[in-house]
Amino acid sequence: MILGAGPIVIGQACEFDYSGTQACKALAEEGYEVVLINSNPATIMTDPDLAHRTYIGPMTPPLVERIIAAERPDALLPTMGGQTALNLAVSLAESGALDRLGVRLIGASLPAIRAAEDRQLFKQAMDRIGLKTPPSGIGTTLEECLAIAEDIGEFPLIVRPAFTLGGTGGGIAYNRAEFEDICRAGLAASHTQQVLIEKSLLGWKEYELEVMRDMADNVVIICSIENIDPMGVHTGDSITVAPAQTLTDKEYQRLRDYSVAIIREIGVECGGSNVQFAVNPADGEVMVIEMNPRVSRSSALASKATGFPIAKMAAKLSVGYTLDQIPNDITKKTPASFEPSIDYVVTKIPRFAFEKFPGSEPILTTQMKSVGEAMALGRTFQESFQKAVRSLETGFAGWGCGPIKELDWDWEKIKYSLRVPNPDRIHAIYAAFKKGMRVDDIHEISFIDKWFLTELKELVDVEQFLVSRNLDQLSKDDLYQVKRRGFSDKQIAFATSSSESDVRSRRLALGVTPTYKRVDTCAAEFEANTPYMYSTYEYECESAPTNRKKVLILGGGPNRIGQGIEFDYCCCHASFALREAGFETIMMNSNPETVSTDYDTSDRLYFEPLTVEDVSNVLDLEHPDGTGNVKIWGTSPDSIDAAEDRKRFNAILEELGIEQPKGGIARSESDALAIASEIGYPVVVRPSYVLGGRAMEIVYNDEKLIKYLATAVQVDPERPVLVDKYLIDAVEIDVDALADSAGNVVIGGIMEHIEQAGIHSGDSACSLPTRTVSAQCLEVIRSWTTKLAKRLNVCGLMNCQYAISTSGEVFLLEANPRASRTVPFVSKAIGHPLAKYASLVMSGVTLPELGFTQEVVPKHISVKEAVLPFEKFQGCDILLGPEMRSTGEVMGIDYEFSGAFAKAQIAAGQKLTLSGTVFLSLNDLTKRHLAEIGRGFRDLGFNIIATSGTAKVLQLEGIPVEPVLKIHEGRPNARDMLKNGQIQVMVITSSGDALDSKDGLQLRRLALAYKVPIITTVDGARATMDAIKSLKNKSIETLALQDYFQTADAAPDLQAAAQTTP
Repeated sequence: MILGAGPIVIGQACEFDYSGTQACKALAEEGYEVVLINSNPATIMTDPDLAHRTYIGPMTPPLVERIIAAERPDALLPTMGGQTALNLAVSLAESGALDRLGVRLIGASLPAIRAAEDRQLFKQAMDRIGLKTPPSGIGTTLEECLAIAEDIGEFPLIVRPAFTLGGTGGGIAYNRAEFEDICRAGLAASHTQQVLIEKSLLGWKEYELEVMRDMADNVVIICSIENIDPMGVHTGDSITVAPAQTLTDKEYQRLRDYSVAIIREIGVECGGSNVQFAVNPADGEVMVIEMNPRVSRSSALASKATGFPIAKMAAKLSVGYTLDQIPNDITKKTPASFEPSIDYVVTKIPRFAFEKFPGSEPILTTQMKSVGEAMALGRTFQESFQKAVRSLETGFAGWGCGPIKELDWDWEKIKYSLRVPNPDRIHAIYAAFKKGMRVDDIHEISFIDKWFLTELKELVDVEQFLVSRNLDQLSKDDLYQVKRRGFSDKQIAFATSSSESDVRSRRLALGVTPTYKRVDTCAAEFEANTPYMYSTYEYECESAPTNRKKVLILGGGPNRIGQGIEFDYCCCHASFALREAGFETIMMNSNPETVSTDYDTSDRLYFEPLTVEDVSNVLDLEHPDGTGNVKIWGTSPDSIDAAEDRKRFNAILEELGIEQPKGGIARSESDALAIASEIGYPVVVRPSYVLGGRAMEIVYNDEKLIKYLATAVQVDPERPVLVDKYLIDAVEIDVDALADSAGNVVIGGIMEHIEQAGIHSGDSACSLPTRTVSAQCLEVIRSWTTKLAKRLNVCGLMNCQYAISTSGEVFLLEANPRASRTVPFVSKAIGHPLAKYASLVMSGVTLPELGFTQEVVPKHISVKEAVLPFEKFQGCDILLGPEMRSTGEVMGIDYEFSGAFAKAQIAAGQKLTLSGTVFLSLNDLTKRHLAEIGRGFRDLGFNIIATSGTAKVLQLEGIPVEPVLKIHEGRPNARDMLKNGQIQVMVITSSGDALDSKDGLQLRRLALAYKVPIITTVDGARATMDAIKSLKNKSIETLALQDYFQTADAAPDLQAAAQTTP
């Protein structure tokens, strides 16, 4: 049995889908029957054909114990599913469940997990082998923490909770008040209510080593990784480089010896581990920071950086293989005991989303906050660094040579940005160099190693060289030198005041084209069998393209809120299906966390930025059938533009007789006010062409609209803003449909959102099939979706969103003629791999040939729930709205809606309590639903407390309620009751006024800190009451995904269908 990692959260992302998928494949290859448990439907590992039995649902110790009792596995592998799986395995082992059921823990023993994760035991282990750890102490209560701080004697102090992921609950305290706050959060977050208080090593250099050990005590170092940011920034938030660049050979060998000693002392008998060190740049003193006795985020990075599949090897080691018995898949000649060696440099840069969380400060500490990352390979640090910057897709074509906002800052602001770690510090370094600061000065403020700063300064010097030349003055040798330092055509164009296409033409005319090198794990000592490539500007190309029928698949780039693992899932399915259909599949992506960038997902892999330049270079080399000069597969770019361009789209809807909410396009503030006046408030405002509801808001008056236009977006003729009528209390519907080139359209799934329209679909829970929608409305939705797909000539997937008003009118909100984030969920819910079908349809197969000709409406109910990262962003409100903020999702399946919703809530980490006191505070817009909610909770046995206005309404309805003071009204108030554990559930709908943004925000944040379920919508309250009722009446039963489709029509044979491909 393999335990997955659950939903994508900050600190635990799709790298664990990569490791879990590798483990499933590796163990099935060895003849094992694999049972998988994971709550995340957007993963490749939860595809029903990857494991023999797949359980998608909540991952709590009692529920997992029931599944173990039903499946009776021989062993449990917990090292592939991050901290979630590790903590779950510890709970099951400590409760005696594994012993009772005769299940052996493999990959890491319980003593080894405890020794690595328990801060006290780890410190003792390091003492035994003579390795230093920072001066520290272990606290299990706030009093103990304060006593330790007193002993250490100086701030800043680092707080590290035990058994947590991504540094959750931890941080850097610069004063006593901060220290108390962080300790409280850390103690609450820790699986064992234990935190390590440690003397700060701010300014020391940080390194990681990826280590593997087998049962025969063979130990190999897979990779060394150096953080550019010094200690004090979580390694997931730091720019990292592999191999380590600033260690002498002697220093590296010392860290290597320490790592081997640590993995042996901790007792990780088989599998991968990650060891973190701090090195004092002044005298080379080494301190051990921590160790993860499992595959980690860094393991995925190290695997992609070296080509050595750590998770696959760890899975094989866990069942008894030794490293010398496992062949290296890349070379086919060397065993896994042959340590990887690389002749290139890898740079990883994290991607952040602070703009999604107003109120939170964009400051980086020991608690991870990044939502994704990009990685790039080059022959030098400069080349890989510049490629990584442009891989981030944040508007930079590389480092410098572009409009950089930091250039307009004054010295104080630049120095602050150099001193205080933040997402844009790297651009502040550029501005500092441009304004004349020296390497030594920047090092003194930032503590970033002078070697990296010197390399970056050279890039600024190259930029100066380019600025002093015209494009036609650059020789072939000049261009080679510049390109070898990672400069993109766009950067060269900016510096030489020319265009990107001019630079490309000049480069090609001079014969300056990239060569592609293979990632071979052995620095070219043996020939690489696997075509896993990166570009550089040298003279020998190792790509060796074939003449096969081929297709290039463009990946989704780095994860971000609004575009995550769901799109990688679709890319992988496209590759699997087209490979099976006889195409050579070529994957191009820049995300090291994903299954798509695994060396064996596609026939060929290019680990490259997804820019026009980099994609064009691969097209010129490969000449695939699906992209390039020939054609782009699927829905045409013109049809995609027709769906995105408001004017064209409106004309199409008018022609088809499809209704949409009243609205208009504003190119100025006066336009927006005029439209709002005509259609009436509230209105939804958003920029055109957005992803994840970026900068989308519901506004209720002129004042709020003017503020939005002034602060959230730039509105001008070039960047119009859409202003639409907001439909109050409307039900929102998501539809995924599939169309082929012959004009056949089949509905994949119709989902009903639990939360009302106005909350971003990515943040709303949803149910498939629908629950409350009339047959008449469903008929309209099916008809309009089909008409629109045909009119747009969709070939592949299309997602439509509708709203149904309280009077039963249907309105189309938007249509996206592409794969959407709901595709994996719908595929799991209906038992048909829609992304695979879509890729075959794009290759020319028709839906009848695939055997998929009608909508599947399953007998069971599937509920998707979003997982939100509010606890990572102090100071931001937790209210849901039209801008997406969730990082991941979970799924609950049952034959009743209430059961499916309950499972989804538990899987999302919501503590569904069955009794106690509920706090109600509803705004004037939602007070009409108060009696229904109050009676519902009373009928379930809850006591009700409420603020004055809400209590008055309940009393008039004859519902028993205890009034409670608002925070500003005096004490004891709702905040005191929360802190005293007197409130078990909270239902708050925000009034949005000044008082709510102070008192309400404080209360909502407190509920989050105390892990009290907080519901902020009326529909969410209704669904929660249903779920609690279901949990009170019956225990949760969990079936394997395969069981839901035993009697259903099996998914068609894709290989047979694909043979009809033209």
